[in-house]
Amino acid sequence: MAIALNFAARSDVGLGRTTNQDSGYAGPHLLVVADGMGGHAGGDVASSLAVGEMSVLDGESHGSDDAAQHLHDAIEAANEQLRRRVETEPDLTGMGTTVTAILRAGSRLVLAHIGDSRGYLLRDGRLTQLTKDHSYVQSLIDEGRISPEEAERHPQRSVIMRVLTGRGDDEADVSVREARPGDRYLLCSDGLSGVVSHDTLAETLAAGADPDTTCQRLVELALRGGGPDNITCLVADVVELDAGHAPSTTPQVVGAAAFHRPRRSSAAGTPAARAAALRAAQDESGDDAEDDHEGGGRPALTARERRRRRVRWIAGPLLLVVLLAAGGFGVWRWSQQQYFVGEDDGTVAIYQGLSQDIGPLRTSHVLESTSIAVADLSTTWANRVRARVTSSSLADARELVGNLEENAAACRAAVAASTPTAAPTADPTTNPTTSPTTSSPTSSPTTGSVTPQDCGGVG
Repeated sequence: MAIALNFAARSDVGLGRTTNQDSGYAGPHLLVVADGMGGHAGGDVASSLAVGEMSVLDGESHGSDDAAQHLHDAIEAANEQLRRRVETEPDLTGMGTTVTAILRAGSRLVLAHIGDSRGYLLRDGRLTQLTKDHSYVQSLIDEGRISPEEAERHPQRSVIMRVLTGRGDDEADVSVREARPGDRYLLCSDGLSGVVSHDTLAETLAAGADPDTTCQRLVELALRGGGPDNITCLVADVVELDAGHAPSTTPQVVGAAAFHRPRRSSAAGTPAARAAALRAAQDESGDDAEDDHEGGGRPALTARERRRRRVRWIAGPLLLVVLLAAGGFGVWRWSQQQYFVGEDDGTVAIYQGLSQDIGPLRTSHVLESTSIAVADLSTTWANRVRARVTSSSLADARELVGNLEENAAACRAAVAASTPTAAPTADPTTNPTTSPTTSSPTSSPTTGSVTPQDCGGVG
């Protein structure tokens, strides 16, 4: 029986953060969630490095006997990358990242885990947590000193005991399980599992929606619960190929890794990577053997050999330029498939390109303008538009603009209907976590119960 994965991934900065330090990767053979830590300078770098290093595993099928070792080696390679990065950039000292990953190998799935991001399995309507948090409160639960209910309110619930930091003793838990058609897996950062209850997760995953819709709904629930942290989730269904299911084939990268795109090393542990490293070592030793003379000296080069060396010296940099140009074009094409809703001279607009600029380089442009004034929106949605709301497609962005138009109309009507005796000193900074019912790129702004106090930006 041949199986495959039908997957989707979503990531949101949340309502309590200004940067996204989560990273996620979903592909035909690999699922990874990484939650970075280390402050503004390091968390996004750490999670991006881990996802970038491990994503090489998605390039090929893996035998059941080797998959666990491949995943273990990839995590070790990611940890080594963190160590090297801190050595070259001491300002990043203290950064680290959780990693929860699933590698598909035939009809088996290998699960690796370190930190407090989580992996869940929904099977026959029952949701099971597959991972155990490497946290201080979990150690208290294991010792019987507190209950799981007490852990949810414990003041030190955010203290993590084990993550990837670049140290030699950073070790992930690795296990293997059988995959069954109909299984649904969820990988997520604690921005979701720490806000949405186990029962609500189970109900949402079992609702029968496709992975992308389910991811969107989970992010909405976390935002509705206050969204105090970055939110990243991956949902993957195990499907049987012979049953006519169409599995996902295009990898998805979300969160910080979508912007950093770190270069992977050749130590990730796949057969292809090891073969490439072996070929490079053989070539290097072959060159040394040719240069060594029996008497210990270096033989004189012939004119033909000198010409061949000059050609290599010229061809090498030229090839590098061509590869960089091709890579730059690929990144540009990818960026032109990204959309977000933001502010343009006081009005709502749809942008094409990346929602974050790269230093002084502008990475987006206005694709469609509107007449919706940002000041007419409710306080919550005015703030989110100013912060830029990413959309998965142009259609989703247009749908959001339609919902924002309704929100602005509702705000204008609420202000117009208010009496002259309404308190003029009402607080315009209504808590942004209570106004919208949802806050994902395709969610609908609240329009049915808008009050003048909600519309702090009007007038």
